Amino acid sequence: MNIYVGNLSYNTDDEALRGEFEQFGTIESVNVIYDKFNGRSKGFGFIEMPNQAEAEAAIQELDGKEVDGRNLKVSEARPRENRGGGGHSGGGHSGGGHSGGGHSGGGGRKSFNERYDRYF
Repeated sequence: MNIYVGNLSYNTDDEALRGEFEQFGTIESVNVIYDKFNGRSKGFGFIEMPNQAEAEAAIQELDGKEVDGRNLKVSEARPRENRGGGGHSGGGHSGGGHSGGGHSGGGGRKSFNERYDRYF
């Protein structure tokens, strides 16, 4: 089971988080999430526990527990929602340029082929 752990102290690292959970059973992975620009913890992370009963026990016992002066928010992780928006999908910067109307058209100007067709 994948477990979400929120409201972490910015000082809590993977090993400290592992220490809170391993008393409940086998830990497959621990991942505190860090900001890619400043390297600081974002205050949440994920624990993967292969045994469902152990994972549920950990959630039950650790949700609301104070760790490093913060009350943890612990629950089963939900799949990440498609946040949509922005990005470069859907056309973004394609088109335009020298084809599709970039420098041609307007003012009765002839296309490249019309101007230079006689040379080919």
